[in-house]
Amino acid sequence: MTEPSVETLPLHHVAIIMDGNGRWASSRGRPRVFGHRKGVESLREAVKVAGELGVKQLTVFSFSTENWRRPAEEVEALFELLRRFVAADLDRLVEEGVRVKVIGRSEDLSPDLIKIIENAEERTLHNTEFKLVLAFNYGGRDEIVRAARRACRDRDGDLSDLTEADFARYLDTTDMPDPDLVIRTSGEHRVSNFLLWQAAYAEFVFTDVLWPDFGEADMKAALEEYARRKRRYGGING
Repeated sequence: MTEPSVETLPLHHVAIIMDGNGRWASSRGRPRVFGHRKGVESLREAVKVAGELGVKQLTVFSFSTENWRRPAEEVEALFELLRRFVAADLDRLVEEGVRVKVIGRSEDLSPDLIKIIENAEERTLHNTEFKLVLAFNYGGRDEIVRAARRACRDRDGDLSDLTEADFARYLDTTDMPDPDLVIRTSGEHRVSNFLLWQAAYAEFVFTDVLWPDFGEADMKAALEEYARRKRRYGGING
């Protein structure tokens, strides 16, 4: 029997916990923000490679609700990286048919960041070649709480007939497929509050590679590992 491969296995949505920027920089005697800047280069490469391998959507964990606990200068540096990424890459993403979507809590962000996000989403709204989702100021538990509040408001507090499908429509990811695969770099083996609802049946691949070093070969290796998995969704087939 032929082993499944990346080329033959449908893989619609890959999510990545981009971890290890700070450690990568520290190991080189550089400030943590240097690692974050290098991590943006890895993100550009990941978008390119994922698209070439037939992935339709890439969701990346770029700033979590817990990251506010970091030093203020590092938080501001991460915000500045988002500004620079959009400024440097948006025209190219528009031309290449990439749709950009940002999920997470917007209330805590500055007006200029909100404007940048809205502009990126608006300019790429009708692109269909590839979807890039940035989880920014995002936390899985926070998303579920916000979704529950919206459901309560819409239903006047009566959730007695609320189904899983109904609830999913209140999540930030309402128009997206659940991830097939979640990749985490840097050797950590936890989900860190990322896509808690959506990743219920995702496959996970953990790699020791630090995110700034994560390249084409690493992406292909993760997708090939996914291709070898048998997905049963609670059943016994296969």
